[in-house]
Amino acid sequence: MRAVVQRVSQASVVISEKNYEAKIGNGLAILLGIRTNDTPDDVNFVADKCSNLRIFEDENGKMNISLKDIKGEALIISQFTLYGETAKGNRPSFIKAAKPGEAIPLYELFIERMEFNLGSDKVKTGVFGAMMDIELINTGPVTVIVESKKNNNN
Repeated sequence: MRAVVQRVSQASVVISEKNYEAKIGNGLAILLGIRTNDTPDDVNFVADKCSNLRIFEDENGKMNISLKDIKGEALIISQFTLYGETAKGNRPSFIKAAKPGEAIPLYELFIERMEFNLGSDKVKTGVFGAMMDIELINTGPVTVIVESKKNNNN
């Protein structure tokens, strides 16, 4: 499992054809890629890491406090393209990305774990598999990649 995590002052997702919008203020925009054979252990590891990453500034301007500490929000967007393989040719291969039947339950479990960690009112999402327009203001900028332990070297 792989998450691209951006510290934001605001972020939103819009799905025009579904008349859907979700937005957050200060917090994290999390682009979540689910890999074939990921497990609930991967979900818990990545969700807990995202919730506890000390990437927000303390009173001394040092990145030393977490999303949980600031009582911030999270916007979670499914993004299978995080497992796009580009080593050969010019068209990415997504063979490592989990198919929807495997990915959707893990995506939903990730959302549940983030709600457990932060509170359900602090978590907003996109819609799995939908074409989405995402806007955000990345503060810092701060962007980090979080991967489950078994995938750190892949």
